[in-house]
Amino acid sequence: MTFNEVPLWLHTLSIVSLVVAGVCTLIIAIDLLSGHRQNMWIMDLVWPITALWAGPWALWAYYTIGRRSTRNAVKAIKDRGERPAEKNTFGISVALGSTHCGAGCSLGDLMAEWFVVLVPLSLFGRDLFGTWALDLALAFVIGIAFQYFTIAPMKNLTVGKSLMAALKADTLSLCSWQLGMYGWMAVVVFLLFGELPKTSPVFWCMMQLAMVFGFLTSYPANWWLLQKGWKERM
Repeated sequence: MTFNEVPLWLHTLSIVSLVVAGVCTLIIAIDLLSGHRQNMWIMDLVWPITALWAGPWALWAYYTIGRRSTRNAVKAIKDRGERPAEKNTFGISVALGSTHCGAGCSLGDLMAEWFVVLVPLSLFGRDLFGTWALDLALAFVIGIAFQYFTIAPMKNLTVGKSLMAALKADTLSLCSWQLGMYGWMAVVVFLLFGELPKTSPVFWCMMQLAMVFGFLTSYPANWWLLQKGWKERM
C-alpha cells in the first residue's frame, strides 16, 4: 500500500492526534517553566516528551503525579520526615520509570527519523532497517544518558559506577520499549500501509501508537527492575 491509499478519515484523525499532543506538550512545558520545576530535573524533559505521544493521558498524569514531585512539594514531604517516592504506589513508580526510559527512546527515534530524511541509511538492502538501527543506537545513548543523570546526583557515585548503574537499570527497559515500538511499526509497514513518508501525519500518528506499545512492553520489565532494586523508585 502507498500513502495515497490511506483512508481520508485516518489522515484527518492523525492530524487531530498530533495537534492535541502538541497542545498538551505546550501546556506542560509552560507549567514547568512557570514555577513547577520537578525535583528531579530530568523529569522537566520527560513530561513534555511523553506528552508528544501520550497527549491527554500525559497531561492528566502530569497534573495528578508530576505536580506532587515539584521541588517545593518534595521538600515539604522531606521536612515531614517522609520519603517522596513512597507517596506513589508501586504501580505508579513503575509507570514513571517506563516513561523516563521512553522519553530517551522517543527523543532518539524522533531525531533518527528526521535525520534519515536528509541522509538515508540502508541495512540489508532496506532503508527501513537502516533507520531502525539508527533509532536503536540513538535511543540507547540518550536513554542511558537520561538514567545516568538521574543516578549520578542521587547516589553520588563515580562516573564509571554511575554509568554501570545506568546500564544495569535501563538496558532491559530500553530494549523492551524498542521491542514494542518496532513490533507495531512492523505491523504498519508489512501488513497495513507499507513505508509511509516521514512527512506524513499518518506516519507520526503511527509512531505515537508505537510509543504506546513501547510503554506497554516496557512496563513488566520496569516492574521487575524495581523489584530487584536495580532501578530506583521515582
